[in-house]
Amino acid sequence: MDKIWTGRFSKELDETAARFNNSLPVDKRMYRQDILGSMAHAAMLGQQEIISEEDAEAIVSGLEGILADIDSGALVIEGNAEDIHSFVEAELTARIGDAGRRLHTGRSRNDQVATDLRLYLRERCEDIYALLEELIRTLARKAEEYSDAIMPGYTHLQRAQPLMFGHHLLAYCQMFLRDRSRFLDASRRMNRCPLGAGALAGATFPIDRDLTSDMLGFDEPCSNSMDAVSDRDFCLELASCCSIAMAHLSRLAEELILWCSWEFRFVNLDDAFATGSSMMPQKKNPDMAELIRGKSGRVFGRNMALLTMVKGLPLTYNKDLQEDKEAIFDCMDTLEDCLRVAAPMIATMTADRQRMRQAAAEGFINATDLADHLVGKGLPFRTAYKLVGELVARCEQEGTTLEQLPLAVYREYSELFGEDLYAAIDLDACAAKRQSLGGGSKESVLAQLQELKL
Repeated sequence: MDKIWTGRFSKELDETAARFNNSLPVDKRMYRQDILGSMAHAAMLGQQEIISEEDAEAIVSGLEGILADIDSGALVIEGNAEDIHSFVEAELTARIGDAGRRLHTGRSRNDQVATDLRLYLRERCEDIYALLEELIRTLARKAEEYSDAIMPGYTHLQRAQPLMFGHHLLAYCQMFLRDRSRFLDASRRMNRCPLGAGALAGATFPIDRDLTSDMLGFDEPCSNSMDAVSDRDFCLELASCCSIAMAHLSRLAEELILWCSWEFRFVNLDDAFATGSSMMPQKKNPDMAELIRGKSGRVFGRNMALLTMVKGLPLTYNKDLQEDKEAIFDCMDTLEDCLRVAAPMIATMTADRQRMRQAAAEGFINATDLADHLVGKGLPFRTAYKLVGELVARCEQEGTTLEQLPLAVYREYSELFGEDLYAAIDLDACAAKRQSLGGGSKESVLAQLQELKL
């Protein structure tokens, strides 16, 4: 197949260089977007009388046939075309003759690929929204199921205060809601049409960029032709969105891994989302969660690769930008794969209420409640804090708990202590009292679920 840029050159491209230059294996996934963009461009050329109406109709009809054949498998994208754009153009010309050679009038591969990529990523964003939505719904359903299951909340991976397991899961709902919002915002900013920007300085033909923008569902054309062909902010932004979402998935995966361990035993993953050991028959490994945690680094690396790719590029198009697609495709693919496994893994997970409650009963996580009890009797918080800290230290020395400490011992530290202190530090009472907006009580969990409106 002749290169679409032949004419000035007296030699064929070196075979090794040709392979190095070839992007067809990566960008062929954009065949639909490339064909739809070309159909819009051809229709506009005909309407503007830049090419004849007959040629425009022949081009559109030929492209429709190519699209149908690729979809059905009758036409396989292969061969020595250097990219999907030259593949489609060569196939079109082979089918309809000279009319196919008129398709590229008033257009460059620079604005063509920028348009294809925006169209493709816009669709992929819709897939990501749906997957994030499903994960949020799954977490919310599980949070409702365990809205009354007491567990210890942690800071520094040390037991801190009692809350409901549902409250913990809803924290991840908020993370993924923000991720969904970021993708929506990025998609809106991306929805500007580069088509018609040409190689870098626009076209000398009377093209109608508003028409092609509308036909392809963009909000408006890109305002500056140089920016239109060289901008890859949308790739950087989407890679960043993917990275943040993967960071959230990795945090969730890490907690699942911890909770599945014998040391915690808070949750049990369904056998369909765990694997065994080739040597140790007792093992049940949370491999899906571990893979999610590991794949986060892959996405972070792609994000950094994209930033590094564009940081020193002069305007406008440079061949470096061919590297954008493999990186952003891998970011989106990896995030999608992780989201697809995360939702059913969470949906089939079960929690050990008794074990979580037992853990919550240890570690003095009602100490803050005891201090608050003294504050309610008029003691300044910082004074109450110090006094309760001394009581905790004494309990540790004597191998007991705040609940088991006799009232007589309490009164050695303050006359404010009475029998009502034991009700104040009861585990159920401690969890139930956290009813402030966004707190960890069952009532708060149910209120948060209502607020999600899923």
